Amino acid sequence: MTAIKHALQRDIFTPNDERLLSIVNVCKAGKKKKNCFLCATVTTERPVQVKVVKVKKSDKGDFYKRQIAWALRDLAVVDAKDAIKENPEFDLHFEKIYKWVASSTAEKNAFISCIWKLNQRYLRKKIDFVNVSSQLLEESVPSGENQSVTGGDEEAVDEYQELNAREEQDIEIMMEGCECAISNAEAFAERLSRELQVLDGANIQSIMASEKQVNILMKLLDEALKEVDQIELKLSSYEEMLQSVKEQMDQISESNHLIHLSNTNNVKLLSEIEFLVNHMDLAKGHIKALQEGDLASSRGIEACTNAADALLQCMNVALRPGHDMLLAVKEQQQHFSELREQFARRLANHLNNVFVQQGHDQSSTLAQHSVELTLPNHHPFHRDLLRYAKLMEWLKSTDYGKYEGLTKNYMDYLSRLYEREIKDFFEVAKIKMTGTTKESKKFATLPRKESAVKQETESLHGSSGKLTGSTSSLNKLSVQSSGNRRSQSSSLLDMGNMSASDLDVADRTKFDKIFEQVLSELEPLCLAEQDFISKFFKLQQHQSMPGSMTEAEDLDGGTLARQHNSGAPLPVSSEKDMIRQMMIKIFRCIEPELNNLIALGDKIDSFNSLYMLVKMSHHVWTAQNVDPASFLSTTLGNVLVTIKRNFDKCISNQIRQMEEVKISKKSKVGILPFVTEFEEFAGLAESIFKNAERRGDLDKAYTKLIRGVFVNVEKVANESQKTPRDVVMMENFHHIFATLSRLKISCLEAEKKEAKQKYTDHLQSYVIYSLGQPLEKLNHFFEGVEARVAQGIREEEVSYQLAFNKQELRKVIKEYPGKEVKKGLDNLYKKVDKHLCEEENLLQVVWHSMQDEFIRQYKHFEGLIARCYPGSGVTMEFTIQDILDYCSSIAQSH
Repeated sequence: MTAIKHALQRDIFTPNDERLLSIVNVCKAGKKKKNCFLCATVTTERPVQVKVVKVKKSDKGDFYKRQIAWALRDLAVVDAKDAIKENPEFDLHFEKIYKWVASSTAEKNAFISCIWKLNQRYLRKKIDFVNVSSQLLEESVPSGENQSVTGGDEEAVDEYQELNAREEQDIEIMMEGCECAISNAEAFAERLSRELQVLDGANIQSIMASEKQVNILMKLLDEALKEVDQIELKLSSYEEMLQSVKEQMDQISESNHLIHLSNTNNVKLLSEIEFLVNHMDLAKGHIKALQEGDLASSRGIEACTNAADALLQCMNVALRPGHDMLLAVKEQQQHFSELREQFARRLANHLNNVFVQQGHDQSSTLAQHSVELTLPNHHPFHRDLLRYAKLMEWLKSTDYGKYEGLTKNYMDYLSRLYEREIKDFFEVAKIKMTGTTKESKKFATLPRKESAVKQETESLHGSSGKLTGSTSSLNKLSVQSSGNRRSQSSSLLDMGNMSASDLDVADRTKFDKIFEQVLSELEPLCLAEQDFISKFFKLQQHQSMPGSMTEAEDLDGGTLARQHNSGAPLPVSSEKDMIRQMMIKIFRCIEPELNNLIALGDKIDSFNSLYMLVKMSHHVWTAQNVDPASFLSTTLGNVLVTIKRNFDKCISNQIRQMEEVKISKKSKVGILPFVTEFEEFAGLAESIFKNAERRGDLDKAYTKLIRGVFVNVEKVANESQKTPRDVVMMENFHHIFATLSRLKISCLEAEKKEAKQKYTDHLQSYVIYSLGQPLEKLNHFFEGVEARVAQGIREEEVSYQLAFNKQELRKVIKEYPGKEVKKGLDNLYKKVDKHLCEEENLLQVVWHSMQDEFIRQYKHFEGLIARCYPGSGVTMEFTIQDILDYCSSIAQSH
């Protein structure tokens, strides 16, 4: 173990400036014996750091390596397992518990003893030693080897003190005086002992000789004590004399304090009187203005406002403690309260009269607006009332009950006034939409019944709400649709029980102007009233106050539901809530009237939902940019939800009508009506939704409609008896592809490619199917030849088959001379002409495709003859040039 300790000190600890004090050979408890060493070390530099280091042999076994180290201050418990019996097991409790088994009990005890001594020497925090024999826990360090291990040499080093220069000099002189100091240490020590005895004797004699001087010193001390007693007596007499002087000075000081206190009280009393006079005295002019001031003139309103502010300052003055106990203060406060009550009552009565008078003046102007589609201007009314804004603020802060009453009276009266104005305004709008009052009432009262009134439509272009200048394009569209319109109930433009030929650009323009004018009149009216309410009722401070409104709003699913509470007043959390609730009460008729107008427009023509969706979306977007939570924004948003539902219902009706289309069994199909109508719908919708905010709604509708068109075209093609399925699919998908290519609708790019693919596929299918008829026997013959080759017969051996020899080939070819081929092609052209419709103009396209396919088949037949009948000299009786001539001649003749 000594050799191992020496090796560890040399190889591991000396390079790290550490000294190894104790070592124990251990292995982990409960595992295979993989021996390692636990070492207790200290650093050679100060401050000293004490560690427990785990050292392990390398895998090759030729050197030791340091594996892990723990600071001794982190050790909490040392558990020796058994304090009586010898047991090599022990535990060290660091952050986790490490269980070890020592190679011998002696090594374990020596290691634990070293840990205990290091703990006592270097650590303030003491480690708990559990199940450790008390013999190991001793302060003394054993002799021999353990002393050096446990650091006894460190104590010796610490107690050594170096001699200074004088001490070295004295020792050298003493040693020079004795010749045997170095050669004979015992003789030198004996000599020093004798000299020490001589010095001790001299010290004793010196002490005995100084006894006389000590007695003299004691006498002097006694005399000094007597002098001190005399001084104390004199000091006591002086203190008695000063005591009388102190009493006199205290009396003088108390008198001065009373004088100073009296002066201070007088100053404070004067300050309090001046404070009350300056802050609780209202000028006579203000009192007269409050009692008799003219509230009808501008000068009188200004005087009353100044007087009311002065009164408010007097009433709100912060009284100091005790002021409210003074009788004069109480009387003045009572006087102020009476003035406040009197003026508040007079102001409330006057403002109520102003509301009534202004309302009468406003009602007198309603007659001039009964014919024109305009709303009366309330600006003069607001301008006159705003003169009282400061007085309303005063009333709000001094008498909230009367302020609340005025607010309610204003809402009650103005709501009736606005209701008359708005209903008359919407009645004019309905009359202008339908043309007569009778028809307007019919639509307004019976919106779900059928009407024989001529329906009108509108054309709203873009988010700006202005008509585009595309009158000529709309006329062109109307003319095109009138030529191809069929009187069927499935017409997309016949939602109002009228055909497209009855529609007129002027009628559409009329609805556009009316609807835009309605919104343009309502918006400034609501904004002006909201601005007035905010300024007049002083709601811009965002205060939280109890409200007097009895109507609350609840947004649920995009609709505004109003509920009436008959109980406690509705609490208002902010200024915006207060304004919005007042606006709801005043303009409660706007939303129902707008919904009735929308229902009328939808009844006139369901396409109006497209126009109204674009127009209303723009106004909602504008209102939300100003204030997303305002009354105008919320109301228009609710109406927009209704318009969106009508728009969705319009799209659903169109899809349902596609599914209900029936075709004639006796005539060819041609371009289906809903395909043409989708073209007209898309063209009109593109002009309406140009640069619109709700473009996404139209894109979704396009997707639904085009899917419906695709599905129902295929459905009609499958049900067609007169016209081949491929022709129906080819013509209609060609028309759809042409429409989408012309309109360039970005969201339908995939459908455009799909329509082109379907058109191409069915064109090819129709051409292949039709070309089998003019050369039917020749086709059957070569199909048989190809079947034999597919069965494994070599191509040059097909001519040896009885049914497909050269004679049979010549016989079949003779049946199709040039004249017969031309005749067959002519019959094919006539048949194709019967299948195709004129409006799509695909006859020449199909004929050219058939010509190409026929030439391809001709080349294929020639190839089969060359491979299967080599050297036979058999050829077709007509050439490719003949085919080109035949096709050209037939096309020109028809």
